[in-house]
Amino acid sequence: MIPFLHLGPLTIPTFGLMVATGLLVAAYVLQADFDRRRAYLPPAKKSKGEQVERKDEGFLIIGIAGFAGLVGARLYHVLESPSEFFADPWPLLFSRFGFAWFGGFLGGLIALIILARYLRIPLLEFLDICSPAAAVGYAIGRIGCLLSGDGDYGRPTSLPWGMSFPNGVVPTTDRVHPTPLYEFFIWLAIAAFLWHMGKKSLQKPKAKGEIFCNYLILTGIARFLIEFIRINPRSFFGLSNAQAASLASILAGAVLLWRIKSQFYALKKEHRIVEHIAAHGDILQPEYSRPTPECPHPERWQMYDSMTAEVEVLDFLCQLVKTVKPELIVETGTFSGLSTLRLAEGLKANGVGRVITCEFDPKVYAAAKQRFDSSGLTQWIDARNVSSLDMNVEGTIDMLFCDSDAPLREQEVRRFLPQMNPWGLILMHDANSAMKIVRESALRLEAEGLITALLLPTPRGLVLAQKKR
Repeated sequence: MIPFLHLGPLTIPTFGLMVATGLLVAAYVLQADFDRRRAYLPPAKKSKGEQVERKDEGFLIIGIAGFAGLVGARLYHVLESPSEFFADPWPLLFSRFGFAWFGGFLGGLIALIILARYLRIPLLEFLDICSPAAAVGYAIGRIGCLLSGDGDYGRPTSLPWGMSFPNGVVPTTDRVHPTPLYEFFIWLAIAAFLWHMGKKSLQKPKAKGEIFCNYLILTGIARFLIEFIRINPRSFFGLSNAQAASLASILAGAVLLWRIKSQFYALKKEHRIVEHIAAHGDILQPEYSRPTPECPHPERWQMYDSMTAEVEVLDFLCQLVKTVKPELIVETGTFSGLSTLRLAEGLKANGVGRVITCEFDPKVYAAAKQRFDSSGLTQWIDARNVSSLDMNVEGTIDMLFCDSDAPLREQEVRRFLPQMNPWGLILMHDANSAMKIVRESALRLEAEGLITALLLPTPRGLVLAQKKR
């Protein structure tokens, strides 16, 4: 091992060098996470109150949190043996060796809580952003323990990758478990998993704090298990201090995760998606519906969210309106309003017509109405906060697009069928073979001789039908 690098008159401890490297890499990872979320975070603020563009927050945050973490790690380590520390505190306090993982975590966490308030980012969201970087920084810092041979290695082993540390700060000639290497690979895997979770949180609604909770749980489990082959002394019920701290981390993460997910799933799915759209906008992504026999490759389509029609279906609606020139369109289930806007774009291109759209949920309706008001297409849209089965429509309907709650689709078709233009079009979304309610409804209506239906093989399925004359 190489505890020190000697460069002329300079002596550089490899542990400190790797800690610095870990902090630098963590700063780059954190900045990358900020960059991919930049459009969704509130702007930073100067001391006088002016807003400024966010830039290089990652390096500032890691610098402050890293220093606080080192201080916390050192204090926690020396206070593990309080009698020895208070007998001669200064040499122990300023030694280059001996840093406790949990103390570093506590010190860094306190700093992050203060920084979240300063940067005006919700705490749980801020901790989510910082979690992958924290895991990466810890992983690289552990290589410093390996290079210096500071006693963080494990018990003797006969495994082929066992290592000895004859020149380490805490030397041993026995072949032992290279636990810093284990932690390096495990924490990198945790960081990759947390980064992937962050990507998913931008694509679809996730509970704020979920990534941080997973960080607490996964790193706690990893450290708890590693300690079984470490040489640390046991204190609590045969557990090391690090294991006791790991259990506290796991418990805190599990309780917090249960609480935030309970609150998250207490919200209606529609409300979760609407809030996600308000925070992140419409995120274009590959369709993630499950494959069906009629559509085995849904990933070739694109989507915005799980309740809005596929992007290609939205484009199809617009082109269909341009092609058949309807004067009156009825849409059930406004939701985010994207399908309404695409229908209205077709009407605008035609220069005639209107689309009547209805949404029963007041909160969802309000969000869609706000989108309509800023779209420049309001003259083509008649939005109503009413149930589709209670909505009154005057005149002949040239196009009916059913995209409300699946159990209501058949009732909607039956209700508006008498008003349908004999040459008009009826469309029912979510009619693939996996979503049996809508598909069976369409086939039942056809079997009764009410409509002639064509099942289009899109990821979520689309019925294109006409009234039977």
